[in-house]
Amino acid sequence: MSTPAAVTKSTTSGRMVLEYVDDHLHSTPTPSIPKAQLPAAPETLAVRACELLGWSGVPLGPITLFGRTVVIAAELLTEAHAARLCFGMAPVTDRTSVATWSWPEMAEFAPPRAVRITGVLALSPHWRTALISAVPFARFAKTAMVLPDTMLGSDDYLANCLIRARQYGVSVVTADTDGFVDLALPGREEPVAPLPSDSAVRWAHEVVYEKLLATV
Repeated sequence: MSTPAAVTKSTTSGRMVLEYVDDHLHSTPTPSIPKAQLPAAPETLAVRACELLGWSGVPLGPITLFGRTVVIAAELLTEAHAARLCFGMAPVTDRTSVATWSWPEMAEFAPPRAVRITGVLALSPHWRTALISAVPFARFAKTAMVLPDTMLGSDDYLANCLIRARQYGVSVVTADTDGFVDLALPGREEPVAPLPSDSAVRWAHEVVYEKLLATV
């Protein structure tokens, strides 16, 4: 009777080779493939990426909007901010309350938008995750994804990532092992105009307004 061939079994921590030795089954773990990682802290890469892209404003730490975790660069609109201070209009982050501002009878009570979102960054070791995070913001802001440069030259990156990013106008920024960034693909350069007036976009600006006031 022939001895069964070795069997390879995938595990959560890597791979495990199952071998028959003297008619007994033995398992031998093999090293797991290291996961791709960003070469520096997201806050550090975000500052460098904003400088590279020429985005004005302050890069705010990772924030979750529309179910996506991103870094938003924003600047304060001083006149609108001063007006809101005068009338005691603090940031309103309750989505239901913001939704009422689009009602005709509430239009005169809605506070002015006090921030300008200059760009949205999605940072991830994987381009698909970054693109999914960036695209929802592309309709009202410039967007970019920051990726490790270890994926440069891969078939998936060349055949899929760059095409999808160009399709949605998302810039592609790569970071080397020392955390220095480079522009791999420029995105849309023209400003988004007119700014969508729906309640979701208005709510996003209020959340960013609150975050910006807590940062500066």
